[in-house]
Amino acid sequence: MAVPKASDVLATELRERILSGEFVDNTPLPPERELVTQTGMSRTTVREALRILEVQGFVRIKAGRNGGAFVRRPGEQSMADSVALLIRGQQIRLAALLETREAIEPFCAQLAAANRTDADLVALGAANDAIADAGTDLDKFLQANVDWHVAVSAASHNELLTGLMIALSRAIYTATANEGFVDEEVRATTLRAHRSVTKAIRDGDPDAAARRMSRHVHTYAKAVLEFEKRTEIPLENEG
Repeated sequence: MAVPKASDVLATELRERILSGEFVDNTPLPPERELVTQTGMSRTTVREALRILEVQGFVRIKAGRNGGAFVRRPGEQSMADSVALLIRGQQIRLAALLETREAIEPFCAQLAAANRTDADLVALGAANDAIADAGTDLDKFLQANVDWHVAVSAASHNELLTGLMIALSRAIYTATANEGFVDEEVRATTLRAHRSVTKAIRDGDPDAAARRMSRHVHTYAKAVLEFEKRTEIPLENEG
């Protein structure tokens, strides 16, 4: 039977106390010397446990006089990072990414129309303005596009959906960073669709928001996959 290392045991205990809310987000954990006294473990073991928590994203280590280990409770970004690693590690197909977005983003828009705040509307408007101002700059267009899709999910006020959409939007950004695909027509069509969905969200019309978003992401996915198929380089038959 494998016996867990003392540092792993301590890291697990501290992680559970963070998740339970005993240690509040952005506040420092007890100093190393205090943890040594509380646990009866060596300073080396305590430091190793803190390094484990830092790698896992539960604390950030700050050096200096006012330094220490500061609590970072998992949030939307933690989920986004995990999903992004899954996408890269499993080499998830672009078609699967687009299918997933088609499945969940209309519901994000529906929730956004019901739950959006004034600040959410400002974020959506700013992203649309950035798309309009991007001109022929591909990176600016794609980043503004990501910002808008993430803003819609954020306006849903569902943290799970937001974390998933952050990861999906970034992955689709990377896969569609192609001047041949993102032409003037794609930019104009995207902006019109975004403004239409944004209007439904602003008007508090969940059905229209879901319907318009569904049409937008389906049309975009179809265009992306058709472009990918056209630009595929066929392999010559061997022999």
